[in-house]
Amino acid sequence: MFNIRKQLSRLYLSSIISNLTITGAWLAILASRGFSLVEIGISETIFHITSIIFEIPSGVMADVFGRKKMLMVSTAMYTIATLIMIESNSFFMVCLSIVFHALTYNFSSGTGDALAYDSMKKGRISNKFEKYESNQLIIYRICSGISTLCAGLALTIGYKLAYATDLIFCIVQFIVLSTLTEVNLKAPANNKKTFEKILECFKESFQFLKVVRKAIVLMLCNSFVGAMDILLLFFLQAKLPEKGIANSLLGPALLFMELGGVVGSKLILKLPRLNYKIVLACTTFLVLCGIGLEHAEGYMIMTLGGFIAALGDDALQVRTNAKLQKMFPSEQRATLTSVESLSFSLIMIVLSPLAGYLFTIW
Repeated sequence: MFNIRKQLSRLYLSSIISNLTITGAWLAILASRGFSLVEIGISETIFHITSIIFEIPSGVMADVFGRKKMLMVSTAMYTIATLIMIESNSFFMVCLSIVFHALTYNFSSGTGDALAYDSMKKGRISNKFEKYESNQLIIYRICSGISTLCAGLALTIGYKLAYATDLIFCIVQFIVLSTLTEVNLKAPANNKKTFEKILECFKESFQFLKVVRKAIVLMLCNSFVGAMDILLLFFLQAKLPEKGIANSLLGPALLFMELGGVVGSKLILKLPRLNYKIVLACTTFLVLCGIGLEHAEGYMIMTLGGFIAALGDDALQVRTNAKLQKMFPSEQRATLTSVESLSFSLIMIVLSPLAGYLFTIW
């Protein structure tokens, strides 16, 4: 018998494992290895080029072959990415590792939410998805904060040993994912060939987007605000040391910024009836304020800017994802969620090198 509580608890545990790593401050690690901000920006661009190519196909595969299987494929991609990074001795190898990191993201980005929403729908608690999304973002922020808190440790023991610890988490992740239950709200058409199923999923997904254009607007708005926040937090990893912050304080500062997302995720739940346009305007303003504070002289004010930006980003993310999941049909849920990730990558591919250049001259 299907147990929704166990399913959600395992999804939460999977998120904890995937986000808890001592290599979370990968930008700081690359900077410590001698790579420039421009090179780091290029590697981020490569990440999103890969995402653009594989984002929607990975979502389609999740809808056709199963969300649980694609989550396990995601872990396999991360294992490969980690092994390459350990052996990397050039910028080319770093970029190759980044490609597999992007594939890790592709195969999990829309898959986890799709499995969670349809599981909650089967358990008749889909109205609680916004709370689930809030909890997931809190897990992401806290685990990311703890990971960046370990930035000093990663720099001390060296990147090879630091990434080697990730392999242990990969093994545990495989075990956790194997205990998930696949959820199919609609019986598959067994008389159709695999290619026909994939083609049908593509067609139905884009037909949906043509009819419900509001979904595209929501995706683009959420992606643009999220991209500004992510880039700010990424480059602050490298900029804070330049402003004189001690190595012992870098981790706590990055953790503090991540906690802004926790506040935002919880705060938006207290405002269930607040008009979406107002939410969008307020959260965008907060992220822009955070970016403005990044140009302050003191690292404490810069850190506060990161906190404010994360607060606005996650508040908007929770509200937007809940609205989108209610709109998406179950049969194309992972595919359509991947379209949102694709829009994020398209925006990031433009902003990443530009941000790298601007942060360098500023």
